[in-house]
Amino acid sequence: MGEVFAWLEDSAFSEAIRGTAYLYPILESIHIIGIALLVGPAVAFDLRLLGLGRQALRVTTAANRLLPLSHVGFLIAAVTGIAMFLPGASVIADRGSAPWKLGLILLAGLNILIFHRLTYRGVARWDVGRSTPAAARFAAVVSLMTWSGVTVAGRLLAYT
Repeated sequence: MGEVFAWLEDSAFSEAIRGTAYLYPILESIHIIGIALLVGPAVAFDLRLLGLGRQALRVTTAANRLLPLSHVGFLIAAVTGIAMFLPGASVIADRGSAPWKLGLILLAGLNILIFHRLTYRGVARWDVGRSTPAAARFAAVVSLMTWSGVTVAGRLLAYT
C-alpha cells in the first residue's frame, strides 16, 4: 500500500492542495459543514425512530425531509475528506484512528442498507402514532453510535 499512498501524495491534485494557500483549511471547513449536514439530520431522524415526536410527525415525513440533507452532507464530507486524505495519505493511513473511521463508515453504511432494504419497507404499519419496531430502534442506536464514532475518529486523525 505504501507505493499507492506515495503515488497519491505525488499526484498533481495532491500537489495543488499542498501548494495552494488556504486550500486545505477551506477543505476542512467545507468538510465540517458536510459533517453537520450529514449528522444533524441523521440524528433528528434517529430520534424520531426512537420515539421523539411519535404522535406529531410521521416517520415518512421525517425521512423525506431529513435524509436528502444527510445524503448531500455525506457527499460533501466524502469529497472533501478524500481531497484532504490524498496529500498526506501515508501519514494519515498510518494513524491509529484511520481504520476505526473507515470501519465505522462502512458499518454505518451497512446499517443504512439493512434499515432501508428490510425495516423501512414496512413503515406504513408504524408510520405515526405507533411504537417503532425494535429493529428500527436498533438501527437508530447503531446510527447514532457509528456517526458519533466516525466524527471522533476523524478528529483523532490529527493526533493519533
